[in-house]
Amino acid sequence: MNMLSRIAMTASLSLPAMAAAQVASPTIANPSPADIYGGLFDAVQQQRVFADGKTFVDALPKREAAAILADYARTRPQGAALKAFVLANFIVPGENDRGTSDLRTHVRTLWPQLVRQPVVPVAGSSALPLPAPYVVPGGRFREIYYWDSYFTMLGLKADGQQPLVESMLDDFTSLIERYGHIPNGTRTYYLSRSQPPFFALMLDLSENKDPAVAARRLKALRGEHDYWMKGVGCVTARAACLRVVRMPDGSLLNRYYDDRDTPRDESYAEDVATAAKAAPRAAADTQRALRAGAESGWDFSSRWLRDPQSLATIHTTDIVPVDLNSLLFAMERRIADGCSAAADVACGTRYAGLATQRKAAIDRYLWQATIARYADWDLSTARPTNSVNAAILFPLFVGIASPAQVKAVAATTRNALLATGGLRTTTLSTGLQWDEPNGWAPLQWVAIAGLAANGEAMLAKEIAMRWLGTVQAAYEDTGKMLEKYNIEARTPGGGGEYPVQDGFGWTNGVTSVILDRYPDLRARPKIEFGDFSGL
Repeated sequence: MNMLSRIAMTASLSLPAMAAAQVASPTIANPSPADIYGGLFDAVQQQRVFADGKTFVDALPKREAAAILADYARTRPQGAALKAFVLANFIVPGENDRGTSDLRTHVRTLWPQLVRQPVVPVAGSSALPLPAPYVVPGGRFREIYYWDSYFTMLGLKADGQQPLVESMLDDFTSLIERYGHIPNGTRTYYLSRSQPPFFALMLDLSENKDPAVAARRLKALRGEHDYWMKGVGCVTARAACLRVVRMPDGSLLNRYYDDRDTPRDESYAEDVATAAKAAPRAAADTQRALRAGAESGWDFSSRWLRDPQSLATIHTTDIVPVDLNSLLFAMERRIADGCSAAADVACGTRYAGLATQRKAAIDRYLWQATIARYADWDLSTARPTNSVNAAILFPLFVGIASPAQVKAVAATTRNALLATGGLRTTTLSTGLQWDEPNGWAPLQWVAIAGLAANGEAMLAKEIAMRWLGTVQAAYEDTGKMLEKYNIEARTPGGGGEYPVQDGFGWTNGVTSVILDRYPDLRARPKIEFGDFSGL
């Protein structure tokens, strides 16, 4: 039965309820909900079952008031049980519609709401111009964001929105052509940094066969590589310069960085306060490390901290991250392939060589056989960090892990990172949003795709099932797709510098692409957890 039919039916049911109330209180010509429902009304309003007192008084009963009141008098529910009772007996504005459609349908209805048209900035604003339509994450994120967009585009492709995939690629190509890189987001205050470099993988999603477009995009991709490797010219005299790091054997890897060392415009007061707590360390050092943490996308996480419980100890620029270097390997391989397809042999040979060298450095410094996982490298200690986190799946995702490495990482994932509701971000609970208990859609997909491509199909599907269970549970409770989730309790996530946001681009995208890959999960109104005991 559709909503209009239900409303029509319940409207008719309300007439005898009102008549009954009038018999009980003949002096009241038009009884209000307080008159009709008495003790039930008082309990709902006094216990603030709904944040807005107007919500319940606008509800429509699903059956006669006398029957509802009789059941209430018999059970006397309290707290959450009272809300459940009300939702079972009334059509409540903005409540009963929560989570009523399946996830795939809901995501498809959200895409048009997140689409924005080409931007021509108003003088004095912080917006950067964009030439083509694009999709924003949602909530406070009103502009296009770099690494978010890859996961959004996965879902757009799965949901038949290929024109938006191509137009977003045009936007990113334009950004590289104008600024030399893709900024964190399309605001002037984001121009001093980038984000995890997914442009190469975005190009895999294109269906455009125009050679001129391919040549333009390949040139842009090479320009992005130049941005990340700009420090090569100055790293000879020191261990690190800009985003380039020289490892002890002379090989080159990369780190996250920011060209500025001032408080972030969008988090100015927070950064000033954090730098003050870090004294006597120079404020500029702390602020650069905070900005570099923002470039990582993991802003913020114990992964970047000397003391996992103190953000003031952040030292992102000392860390050589496994995810960043995996993505740069993927970039170099795709440039090599693109050059070879264009019959540019010298270019193809050069970038294939760079990719080979990077893989060797990753295996030497970031692979830790004794602890059965990849690890970030700390330049300040010349040792791997202790952080166990979801970035260990990135080498599988880009295809550089050996069978033995895959087996070891899969075991570590099962033992340390697999939670009730999906993949943990880290194994430490610090109150920071990129730490346990929060789970994030992009990391789920990296794990699912990486494991599935490397012979760990059962574990990949288990993560998918558990994650969808979390998204489904929160959707049924809130009616929203959220930026992050508590994967231990299967509720909205917490922590960070702002409230949890809804929308939400990368959650939508990953939900669609998971359901596209595992269609048997689509038919389930509730995603049940799988049994992974035999994995």
